[in-house]
Amino acid sequence: MANVPVEVKKTPPAPVSDPWRAFRTDLDRLFDRVTDKMGFPSLPRLFGGPWLAPSDVSVSIAVPAVDVTEADGAYRVTAELPGLSEKDIEVSVSGDMLVLRGEKRQEKEEKAANYYLSERSYGSFQRSFTLPDGVDRDKISAEFGKGVLTLTLPKTAEAKKQDKKIEVKAA
Repeated sequence: MANVPVEVKKTPPAPVSDPWRAFRTDLDRLFDRVTDKMGFPSLPRLFGGPWLAPSDVSVSIAVPAVDVTEADGAYRVTAELPGLSEKDIEVSVSGDMLVLRGEKRQEKEEKAANYYLSERSYGSFQRSFTLPDGVDRDKISAEFGKGVLTLTLPKTAEAKKQDKKIEVKAA
């Protein structure tokens, strides 16, 4: 058997936050290795369609990234929700839990001379946070703009008084 050099393609690793994309990338790499050894071109080259590129396809709905910070008089929760509107988001307080829910619906349609592509993905997410002691539940507010949800959880007057700075002295 003759030794024939095989072209090794470098595929960037898929983001960890999207396990389906990582799985698909690994599977595509496996098929490319097998088809290359048999002399077949890879699937995207075989069909010549840009719609088969792994970077263009994502079927999962990710849990939104959230930052929680504390300022002088309030806690602030900021969530990244690109592609959603305020109608797609629900914020509620249930017991001692702050609950953030949403649903994303995405549709994509492409037509060309030699192909037709129609993709739809739907998904919902939910994040829950335990409310810290001293939050004035009646004054919690939510603002949404440019794909970012900002929740402000003001502290009660009593909770503000309990904050005490302790001086640190050198030994």
